[in-house]
Amino acid sequence: MRYLPLTQPDRDAMLSVIGASSIDDLFVDVPEAARLDGPVHGLPHHAGEMAVERHMTALARRNVVAGEVPFFLGCGAYRHHVPASVDHLIQRGEFLTAYTPYQPEIAQGTLQMLFEFQTQVARLLGTDVANASMYDGSTACWEAIGMARRITKRGKALLSGGLHPHYVSVARTMAKYTGDLLDLADPALVAQTDVEDLAARIDDDTSCVVVQYPDILGRVADLSALAAAAHAKKALLIVVVTEPVALGALKSPGEMDADIVVGEGQSLGVGLQFGGPYVGLFGCKEKYVRQMPGRLCGETVDADGRRGFVLTLSTREQHIRREKATSNICTNSGLCALAFSIHMTLLGEKGLRALAMANHLGAVDAAERLARVPGVELVNYAFFNEFTLKLPVEARPVVRTLADRGILAGVSLGRLYPGVAALANGLVVAVTETTTEDHVEALATALEEVLA
Repeated sequence: MRYLPLTQPDRDAMLSVIGASSIDDLFVDVPEAARLDGPVHGLPHHAGEMAVERHMTALARRNVVAGEVPFFLGCGAYRHHVPASVDHLIQRGEFLTAYTPYQPEIAQGTLQMLFEFQTQVARLLGTDVANASMYDGSTACWEAIGMARRITKRGKALLSGGLHPHYVSVARTMAKYTGDLLDLADPALVAQTDVEDLAARIDDDTSCVVVQYPDILGRVADLSALAAAAHAKKALLIVVVTEPVALGALKSPGEMDADIVVGEGQSLGVGLQFGGPYVGLFGCKEKYVRQMPGRLCGETVDADGRRGFVLTLSTREQHIRREKATSNICTNSGLCALAFSIHMTLLGEKGLRALAMANHLGAVDAAERLARVPGVELVNYAFFNEFTLKLPVEARPVVRTLADRGILAGVSLGRLYPGVAALANGLVVAVTETTTEDHVEALATALEEVLA
């Protein structure tokens, strides 16, 4: 039975109050081409449970399983080995929720876990403080831009051409409603990042400079000079990290004087999961903590002097006056944050450093082998576990051909930047601890055959 709690007169009354003539008026901001004019084509109106199971199983079998083929996809979502104990622990009854409890002090275990998560993230990012997580890296990036506007009272953000285009897309969507000006350009297939160009473009209207580390092409740069240039103009430096394992080997953004550091925590504990749910990381300097979105868990003592945990800061509109809210972020990604924290705890500092080194050394070996393929050029020589190749032909058809052969060769820049001819031959290749020498050789051999 369908759940329809409202009658048509109820709906008419509500529409009248808000000044809408029909429910369709509520969707005018959705492009017409994206709206359905009826049922989804090809789907039956109803089917039995067994028939649905058979149909969905057949659809699932059309997928290429990441763990069963040579896998070189990256660009913000990485295949790492997640210990079985992570999945076992997050499924315990006391943890199996995506939310921070609305009466948090009765859930001391959850609060303690989030407190530990914050500590781990702050140490990883090199920041004074970190919150209890965001939805994902892209929304965390936008929240950082909004935070910079509140702090500087300025509305222009400089975005590096090396920032993930999906993150840029989210920022553009939100900036339409805040009036922020986003100043950016597409990346170039060159070894150097655009850090020096960004520093030269900072002016008195700039609220922040947003740069990815490592960037979308896998390039790594020292950001200290960029931080100094931003601060000289009273702007903030925001650093985006889409591969947190890299910080087991690279200098942290906080050590380079970044003001706000955000990122995607998927690599640790979470897994690929067809693109989500993921977990956003957010850290900043302590002096900006009251402008930070999301939630902050803290440690205290109770009336008897016993250690306890509380929800120290919650700056969304549900908890404080709407006009004082820093964000409408409604929750933290609690279950994914727990998975991240468990994986980090199992690794420890030495384990994370060892994992990072394994990733980097594997990527170096892969880059050297693939660069020997006739016609293939290695674009960047400074990278962590991800690098960009320039093929002699457009990369997208090559990726599709190799996928048909059971090799997921990487992410073509033509897919990320459709219509940008200068990037069409670019192929971003990611190598993690799950990549074997046989996988690399299979990709190199297949490339040689396809490009011959």
